[in-house]
Amino acid sequence: MHHTEPASALTHEWAVLQHNHEQHERNSLLIKLAGVALLAASATMALSMPASVALLLVLWLQEAIFRTFQARLGERMLRIEQLLREGAAQSAAPCQLHSEWLASRPGLAGLLAEYAKNMLRPTVAFPYAVLVLICLGQAALG
Repeated sequence: MHHTEPASALTHEWAVLQHNHEQHERNSLLIKLAGVALLAASATMALSMPASVALLLVLWLQEAIFRTFQARLGERMLRIEQLLREGAAQSAAPCQLHSEWLASRPGLAGLLAEYAKNMLRPTVAFPYAVLVLICLGQAALG
């Protein structure tokens, strides 16, 4: 199948976005592992329960921010797939990730709501919710 220049550009853009999407997946896993390591090391570092919980919440929010960025990449990838599927690639401009996001960018409240929504996704909330509960349980036990 011979690709037109715009379709080739869109295909290349999709491949780059897919790579970045997967990199966000790896980064999120590393943030999760940092949370587990933080809890495991908190006793040896003499971190108080409030400090441990606060650091876990920071990591949880950081992952939610990564997942929000990842969702934007996914939205653009779906748009590219639609353009390629419909044969509309010839009239579509490649490399419009930021322009499309800017056109639909939520205000501050909307952005914070996106972060909160991503924090509550089960694949993001785990293991942070469990780690926070462990911290609180340890504090309650003494």
